[in-house]
Amino acid sequence: MTEVSNWKSRSPVLGLIASIGVLVICLFISIALGAADISLKTIYEAIAVFDGSTEHLIIRTVRIPRSLLAILVGAATAIAGAIMQGISHNPLADPEILGINAGAAIAVVVAIFIFGTSEPSFYVWCAFLGAGTSAVSVYLLGSLGRGGLTPLNLTIAGAAIAALLSALTTGILIISQRTLDEIRFWLAGSVAGRDYAIIAQVLPYIVIGLVLALALASQINILNLGEDVAKGLGQKTAWVKIAAAVAVLLLAGSAVAAAGPIGFVGLVVPHIVRLLIGVDYRWILPYSAVFGAILLLASDVVARLVIRPQELPVGIVTALVGAPFFVYLARMKVSK
Repeated sequence: MTEVSNWKSRSPVLGLIASIGVLVICLFISIALGAADISLKTIYEAIAVFDGSTEHLIIRTVRIPRSLLAILVGAATAIAGAIMQGISHNPLADPEILGINAGAAIAVVVAIFIFGTSEPSFYVWCAFLGAGTSAVSVYLLGSLGRGGLTPLNLTIAGAAIAALLSALTTGILIISQRTLDEIRFWLAGSVAGRDYAIIAQVLPYIVIGLVLALALASQINILNLGEDVAKGLGQKTAWVKIAAAVAVLLLAGSAVAAAGPIGFVGLVVPHIVRLLIGVDYRWILPYSAVFGAILLLASDVVARLVIRPQELPVGIVTALVGAPFFVYLARMKVSK
């Protein structure tokens, strides 16, 4: 019995280490494959003995920053989705479905339309503002429904707000060709064409959001026992929810600012993780970070190869994976 107990205590650690190993493999595949395939030997030489050749420049200035950004955005989006599902007790919660991505996106579009700027630092703050405003609006609208802020009311409110904001975004782009030209690929969700500057812009916010999320893991576990039980155990549930909302805004806002509104990663990944390791958020959050990074890296590779030498925005690939999964979850929720 002791050996079984020790194995169970070690298995999440071993699984996480194995997952990180898969992530490293996906990173090298992402760097190697694209419009022009590059060998692993050339990748090593570009990192260790850079000679300024075209292939080495492609690796250092295009493939590596693109892959690193995919890791950051995938991890941030997946953790944001896991926190939202844990705090709201809503299995359908996700930055895309609850309108947070749409809020961040329209804020960036409006800023470009009015001010004509496309500075990455400006993207970040506009995305935070839009994501926060949208989250508050969804929360208030969901609270007005019959029965209060139930998971179903929250999902319906999020879908309504997301549809409204998407329609407004489309309207702005129709009347402003300049804004459309600057932002159309970003709006579909893409990590292409990004450099180290955008990584430097969003990395501090993602790190702060990640640290805050991991610090809240035990509190989310207690909150999942029920509001009354959590309060009975001395938890200040309101502060936990506020801190969780801040973490979600930092993570989701940074991800949208860097790569556009990439959907369904935050929905799919936490469910896969729960199937593998259970409901302990001390493990769900780090696993979600790694699995989210793997999913977005793999999706980006598919996006590059499916119509090579051209490529799709990665947001289209994640939607093809996530939309059927969302329908499945919705049907399961209704059947219950």
